[in-house]
Amino acid sequence: MPQFSYKARRRTGEVVEGVLEVADRSAALVQIERLGLFPVAVDAAKGGQAHAAERADRQKRDWGALLPPALREVLTRKRKPKLQELSTFTQQLANLLNSGMPLTVALNSMTHLETKGIPAEVSRNLKQDVMEGRSLSDSMAKQPRIFSDLYVNMVRAGESSGALVEVLRRMADHFERFAQVQSKFSSALVYPAFVSVVGIAIMFFFMSYMLPKFLSIFEDMKVPLPMMTQLLVKISHVFSRYWWLMLALIIAAVIVFKRFQATPEGRRRIDLWRMQAPIFGKAIKLNIFGQFARTLSTLLENGVPVLTALKITEQIIPNTVVKEAIAKTREEVTDGKTIAQPLARSKIFPQLMVDLVKIGEDTGDVPGALKNVADTYENELSIALRVMTNMIEPVLIIVMAVGVGFLLLSVLSAMFAMTANIAR
Repeated sequence: MPQFSYKARRRTGEVVEGVLEVADRSAALVQIERLGLFPVAVDAAKGGQAHAAERADRQKRDWGALLPPALREVLTRKRKPKLQELSTFTQQLANLLNSGMPLTVALNSMTHLETKGIPAEVSRNLKQDVMEGRSLSDSMAKQPRIFSDLYVNMVRAGESSGALVEVLRRMADHFERFAQVQSKFSSALVYPAFVSVVGIAIMFFFMSYMLPKFLSIFEDMKVPLPMMTQLLVKISHVFSRYWWLMLALIIAAVIVFKRFQATPEGRRRIDLWRMQAPIFGKAIKLNIFGQFARTLSTLLENGVPVLTALKITEQIIPNTVVKEAIAKTREEVTDGKTIAQPLARSKIFPQLMVDLVKIGEDTGDVPGALKNVADTYENELSIALRVMTNMIEPVLIIVMAVGVGFLLLSVLSAMFAMTANIAR
């Protein structure tokens, strides 16, 4: 079994050292705490199996250094946790703290809880930092891949106000709501995407496999083909002979689009087009404005200063046009103006949001007003997604029917011509 050497302190402050034979470093930390000690450092004992494993990991990292930087980044990149995973982690931590556990004990328990997307190493690092005297928010700030500025600032506000458990629960609800909105978007696009893929696959199969068999029969019979069939034959020849050219054109178009999107002006135009697009535009705007209102409300409700809250919200919003409007709002709020006035001047935010924020400022409850805005837009988003799905489904069915009908009529008209020729 691996051995770990440790350095710890007694409650009196005396430093002690020793060696433990346990399964892993996490088990060593648990064992040290059971001894009534506060761990300072735990390392794999030299010459032990753990030390050998650590040396093997180091060799792997050294071999990884030989890879090209771009490839090494792709292989070693870790994904960010999903909103639902972050919500589960936050809710678990809130429940442990609410039960009366000290923070370090709660973080130690988190290392043994299964939280998909957030490894136990995250909780171990948080616990180690807290035991060394850092606050929880400062410890989380050291792990930006897991904890965003929104998360860190809300935890910091909870620590300052002494309501950390309540803040964590609010954050869990916040991430849960956002996860539900994302799920609605995904669900609305599943059926159209499935129908489109099936339709393209059917047409590709027919053009590449079935049609050549029919054409060989028609050529053997030397039957004059109808105009519709001739058009289909020409399309088939283009597909079969110049597929590489079409593939190259598609790749070139994607590269040009990506490069255009990478420029500030290109990104802005694309984001503006998305907001103005028919059918999809309304749902996209409702999602963005609801996200803005929900995030800003959550931050202000938990005591984050207005300017900091606006800056964090600006970083979270994915749309460049709305980002610019938030940035201008933040500049004007710095000059002493209210939030509602610059929101109205941006011409981006809807009048309903501006009016409700103005009422919130007059009554002294801006977070409550923003929460009402978020609830309103999230309800409207659900309706808009249903309408969008109901509109897309018949359009796709009609397009599929026209495409398949054209293929069938082209083949059947040629068969009728062949039959008529045989009859003569």
